[in-house]
Amino acid sequence: MALLASLGKYRNTGLLIIRIGIGIMFMLHGYPKLLGGPEMWTNIGGAMKYIGITFIPVAWGLAAAATETFGGFLILIGLAFRPVCVLLAFTMAIAATMHLSTGDGLTTASHAIEVGFVFLGLAFIGSGKYSIDKK
Repeated sequence: MALLASLGKYRNTGLLIIRIGIGIMFMLHGYPKLLGGPEMWTNIGGAMKYIGITFIPVAWGLAAAATETFGGFLILIGLAFRPVCVLLAFTMAIAATMHLSTGDGLTTASHAIEVGFVFLGLAFIGSGKYSIDKK
């Protein structure tokens, strides 16, 4: 549509909007997990068993909670953007695998799958001009 064709020149603004929205939501999503302590971290980290990793679930859970919380902040400001996107895509892949393996179905797993693809795509695109990683 010709009316929207000129929006292409605002690519960096679009990336900023995505970074702000996704970053804030992941900080809000991960923070309660981070504060949940070892019991919650063990439950979260237990999802690694679905890919055959059964040792130190508390460490995996803490890593996932920290990745969501601090990764969300780094996405927001655009620092270490690509590595954080890859870590968050991996975290979402584990979450989706867990939901699908426990019989929760595609409806429950869809959020993790969708956001995982967003992070994977953003890893290729980069953080844009309005970021600390600005290149």
